[in-house]
Amino acid sequence: MDLSQLPTDVPVKDASTVILLRDGASGPEVFLLRRVVSMEFAGGMTVFPGGGVDPQDASADVAWAGPPVSWWAERFGVDESRAKALVCAAVRETFEECGVLLAGPTADTVVADTSGYAQARKQLESRELSFSEFIANEGLVLRADLLRPWANWITPVGESRRYDTRFFVAAAPEGQTADGETSEAASVAWQTPEEALTDWRAGKTILLPPTWTQLTSLAQFGSVAEALAAEPEIPVILPTLYQEDGQLRVRFPGQDPYYEAVIHPWSKR
Repeated sequence: MDLSQLPTDVPVKDASTVILLRDGASGPEVFLLRRVVSMEFAGGMTVFPGGGVDPQDASADVAWAGPPVSWWAERFGVDESRAKALVCAAVRETFEECGVLLAGPTADTVVADTSGYAQARKQLESRELSFSEFIANEGLVLRADLLRPWANWITPVGESRRYDTRFFVAAAPEGQTADGETSEAASVAWQTPEEALTDWRAGKTILLPPTWTQLTSLAQFGSVAEALAAEPEIPVILPTLYQEDGQLRVRFPGQDPYYEAVIHPWSKR
């Protein structure tokens, strides 16, 4: 496809993605979903839980524990309304997509078992129930202190859907089970970052540049505690599309190993 044929006026929507971590026998593991092929955006790709910010996330009136909204606004370089929406979307989308709920009955506790919220989870996914209504109805407190800001990537100009995505990391709460009971996931798995990258290099999975980059950066940590203690710089990364030998590719920081390792969808267009 010629670059001139790609759309240039697609609006950019805010999104939140959460990298769930747990300690495993071989080191920290991440929770990954393989999206169903029919999905309009990133169909068939292996990704972390996440999705677009809902308009109601910005106005959500929820009990809140952890760094104030102003702190998140400063870390992500946005106003407080957007910061609140991003954090609420991170917690909401993680619950919708894998059943992990970063909230508890008090400011220093976390729900031990989310199975009792199965119906509410379905209603959240279908937008029959707002996130603030869910939190209020169940008497829960959003645990923003369990999240850490991690990265910020924007979908390249030329894509048919574009997102300004903030990445977070969080430890999976003890006792809760991450699952694949969502219409968007074909399969799910816990893997160390290196295991996920090995599958990708073997052509078993497809990783978009942001996912590949986060897995590569997380592979350096020896424990979940080490990852949560990190305070990474969060530059805004806006990849660009370019053509090479008649193929459409994406240019982004540290891209060489990505292109050298395996043939991926960007080189097939």
